[in-house]
Amino acid sequence: MAKLPMKDLFCDANPVLPGVYLLKGYADSSLLLPHLMAIVDAAPLRQMETGRGFKMSVSQTNCGQVGWVSDRRGYRYEADDPLTGRPWPEMPEAFSRLASKAAAEAEFADFYPDACLINRYSPGTQMGAHRDTDEQDFSQPIVSVSLGIPARFYIIGSERRGHSTAIDLEDGDVVVFGGLARRYYHGVRKLKARTDSQFGAYRWNLTFRRAL
Repeated sequence: MAKLPMKDLFCDANPVLPGVYLLKGYADSSLLLPHLMAIVDAAPLRQMETGRGFKMSVSQTNCGQVGWVSDRRGYRYEADDPLTGRPWPEMPEAFSRLASKAAAEAEFADFYPDACLINRYSPGTQMGAHRDTDEQDFSQPIVSVSLGIPARFYIIGSERRGHSTAIDLEDGDVVVFGGLARRYYHGVRKLKARTDSQFGAYRWNLTFRRAL
């Protein structure tokens, strides 16, 4: 039987805010890395364009039944990769099992993702405050897996401005947010220059959603 992509440890899902849980060191990045590289080979990373025509600083791709895309037409999910014209790579079972089990640890049972947005951050890049609102069912949580160099994730709340709560994330950390926090504004601060033994000078973020 294949080893599950979670660390062999007792998990204590730490509630950071109502609906926001941190699972420290939950994911085994060494088991996720081969699947990640296979996805990138099939659906290359690209810097997507915003509706206003600006390039995003973070490089992105997807796997799953649908993938999140952005261009001059706006934000949306599509079944085919606009770069290759082919369906997005199938979501590896190791990915979907990790997301489902992490959600259950955070008291969100029966979460089965159909989309995984993959972001690759290099030092100096960041993700501005935003909400994930392109999905159909907001009762479903989002599961965010961090791999590689550290990053500071922050959550603001229902308004884009105001006090934020920072969560320092390292390789293998998982954040789950749902319920009231599902549509909170959140982002990633500018990454500092670091190096990881497996991922080099990059931070990878696997963001699992139920899009359809």
